[in-house]
Amino acid sequence: MNYRKKKIRVGISTGDINGIGIEIFLKVCRKKKLLDFFTPILFGSTKLCSYYEKILNIELNNIREIKNLKEVVDYKINVLNIWKEDIRFDSIKINPESGKYPILSLKKAVKALKEGKIDVLVTAPVNKKWMNFKGFHFLGHTEYLQTLLEGESLMLMIHDTLKIALVTNHLSLKNVSSEITIKKIIKSIKILHQSLIVDFSIEKPKIAVLGCNPHSGENGLLGEEEKTQIKPAIDSLFQKKGLLVFGPYSPDGFFGNHNYRNFDAVLAMYHDQGLIPFKILTFNEGVNFTAGLSHIRTSPDHGVAYDIAKKGKANEKSFEEAIFSAIKIFNNRKEYMKIVSSKYKSL
Repeated sequence: MNYRKKKIRVGISTGDINGIGIEIFLKVCRKKKLLDFFTPILFGSTKLCSYYEKILNIELNNIREIKNLKEVVDYKINVLNIWKEDIRFDSIKINPESGKYPILSLKKAVKALKEGKIDVLVTAPVNKKWMNFKGFHFLGHTEYLQTLLEGESLMLMIHDTLKIALVTNHLSLKNVSSEITIKKIIKSIKILHQSLIVDFSIEKPKIAVLGCNPHSGENGLLGEEEKTQIKPAIDSLFQKKGLLVFGPYSPDGFFGNHNYRNFDAVLAMYHDQGLIPFKILTFNEGVNFTAGLSHIRTSPDHGVAYDIAKKGKANEKSFEEAIFSAIKIFNNRKEYMKIVSSKYKSL
């Protein structure tokens, strides 16, 4: 098992094969100096890579086909072929049938992650509708990983200048209010707080919590969630646990006045409340991190982008950031465990 002593292994799922996932993966890997820092392993197909090399006019001479993960080599783009059938990628269309390939890729990658054969997982964007059509009955990667890995998951968008977590993820807006409960908010804050300490080496995290209603409810005039759910959750953790948690803040003023700069992280109540300001402020550099789980998974902060796919127009920066964020979190966790172990031994 000496191969596990080599550089950090970054497992990568293909995402939707008609999207920009393979393009941004190849664009990152053609920067050969980056391979000094990690060893990429794509769970997909060498033929898929060759197809995209051809249509995008990207020539790579370091793609290595492997039959199992014991054959992984550093400084190479390792590709584990997981599709047995001979696929004509030039004939694959954007339709429900294409949903089976990212499912196969993701399942193989997560299995390797659980078994310790890769160190971190970076997932390329998927079409949730097509995957659902082919039997993948999860609303996203976060929900799927929650069922397979230890811990409680939290969707956390990360960037050097801003981190935003969500109480609710892929949920219809009409159902958000009923899901905002004291229990769920407390759980989200606790996961976020621990992740900031362990994954980002922030000793005493300072967290801002956003309100749910316009102007944070105007003292109940525009909604009761701030008074009945959000504020009690904050008070419980601030007063009883001593956590540096503040709010609820009205989102428009909070971001309009750049108040987020005064905090280590922000907790939003629902998807668009958090992701709209995050993408405006960090787009092409932001990363989606599944916090709270026993293993590390990141992804770029964009979708499949069919409109620019196969045209060579995709920006790989967010995907590159997803890789290096995963590596940094992996190293931070190792360092944290060393500190904890040292303190335990000194008792």
